[in-house]
Amino acid sequence: MPELRRSARASTVEATKRLGQPPSKKAKTENPKELEVGDEIPNLTLLNENEDEISLKEVAEKSKYVVIFAYPKASTPGCTKQVTGFQRNYSDLQALGAAVYGLSADLPKSQLNFVTKQGLKYPLLSDPSRKFISILGAKKSPSGIKRSHWIFVDGKLSIKKIQISPDVSVISALEDVRKLKKDSESGDAKSEVADEAKAENVDPRD
Repeated sequence: MPELRRSARASTVEATKRLGQPPSKKAKTENPKELEVGDEIPNLTLLNENEDEISLKEVAEKSKYVVIFAYPKASTPGCTKQVTGFQRNYSDLQALGAAVYGLSADLPKSQLNFVTKQGLKYPLLSDPSRKFISILGAKKSPSGIKRSHWIFVDGKLSIKKIQISPDVSVISALEDVRKLKKDSESGDAKSEVADEAKAENVDPRD
């Protein structure tokens, strides 16, 4: 019987060769390209805790700053520390013009329970396939997630921090948005001075 199996397999390979086709190979699953600083937010749609569709492109169009933080699993100690930390800073982030989103591979039902239990005022996104998480560079084999956060400015990735602690994520995200806003306002002010000087035909360095 083993000899018969080998003969059948050999015949199949020989027939394939006669047809001029290579023996079939198992298709490889390609990982999506990881997002780097300067890249645009991907055109993806995810469900939030209420199973509403959230378009990442639309989110970026509505808010100058978009803060997305990833956590491994809803309602676990470290992740609870992270989401409640962002809740404490939420009003400050809002005042700076930032939208805040939590992200994990949990299903919407688990996210809703997390939101309700912790009294969160911002949405939690569900990415069970970890497609967006992989694009962000936070996918961990075989099925984990690296605690991380990202800040998009005008739809482009500006800050990327992978594998960080809950405390660092919470504190540095607020500090980063403050710095980005300050730099933006400083740049706008310099641009206004240059424009005024140009209109008056004066060197702004004088």
